[in-house]
Amino acid sequence: MSKIKIAVAGSGGRMGRALLEGVSQADDLALHAALEHDGSSLLGRDAGELSGTPWGIKIGADAESALLGADVLIDFTRPEGTLSHMEICRRLGVNMVVGTTGLNAQQKAQLGSAAQDIGIVFAPNMSVGVNLVFKLLESASRVLNRGYDIEIIEAHHRHKVDAPSGTAMGMAEVIARTLGRDLAQCAIYGREGVTGERDPSTIGFATVRGGDIVGDHTVLFAGTGERIEITHKASSRATFALGALRAARFLIDNPAGMYDMQDVLGLK
Repeated sequence: MSKIKIAVAGSGGRMGRALLEGVSQADDLALHAALEHDGSSLLGRDAGELSGTPWGIKIGADAESALLGADVLIDFTRPEGTLSHMEICRRLGVNMVVGTTGLNAQQKAQLGSAAQDIGIVFAPNMSVGVNLVFKLLESASRVLNRGYDIEIIEAHHRHKVDAPSGTAMGMAEVIARTLGRDLAQCAIYGREGVTGERDPSTIGFATVRGGDIVGDHTVLFAGTGERIEITHKASSRATFALGALRAARFLIDNPAGMYDMQDVLGLK
């Protein structure tokens, strides 16, 4: 059986390096291309320098030529870069696993349009554990739908550029959808000064940035006389990489369309 040919965007970043290492350790996967942005100091270097695997594949910025012949591109970069790669993947028939956060509604719609022609797994978090938490939050929200205030507390490393995290937003979307609320109307992203009593229909966010925290998320359901906390803590980016590689395998066996990790894990 031939190996699945994987291309990695943002290969020099923290997630990119974790993905390269994950590919190197998988018997059924092969690195096809390693991409970086124009101007990166890594361009022209062997991708093996980032993972300790002697692939003989040079890191490049020409996505058009690099993606030719690839089976799946895994992209954890920035919205603009992801959408640029998406157009090329759609043209070349290359599937995508997208872990990029910070996409707005219009950009997500563009991904949905591309999924008419290629398979795309798009998820705010590729961790198997986090996606199990999403499922648990559905159940908790149904049961705790009255008399419980909902707050989401998330913490990440000092280098993260968006807030709240995509995972925190994903958790809130699951809760809001289950409760029949419009997240755009009920989300509270910060509090300062005299804010008045808490509106029980809101979903609050608290964001922490510091050090090298990989990713901590807690959803707090605070009631009268008790509180329920559902928490996920990531200690290594390997968990996200392994989930993304699992998603890549899923795309090989499924038709074009838009999927998430709930599809990949059979939780729907």
